[in-house]
Amino acid sequence: MVDVLVHEMVPTHEILGEKEVEELLDRFNVTTVQLPIILDTDPAIKGLEARIGDVVKITRSSPDVGTSFAFRVVTEL
Repeated sequence: MVDVLVHEMVPTHEILGEKEVEELLDRFNVTTVQLPIILDTDPAIKGLEARIGDVVKITRSSPDVGTSFAFRVVTEL
């Protein structure tokens, strides 16, 4: 079995804590309903053992752009 979270092509995924989520929502003046979604069936989410409603921070590195962050809320189909 392959652990998708350690594959070089998969960006870093991490579950945010409650305080981090609160700071994120305050910073961008949004609610979790307004965040983009990621399905609980996504292999990276399964590997993290994230639950419905968790907010996940995805960190991507690029030689052109540098480091970028995306935030997704875990949801089911």
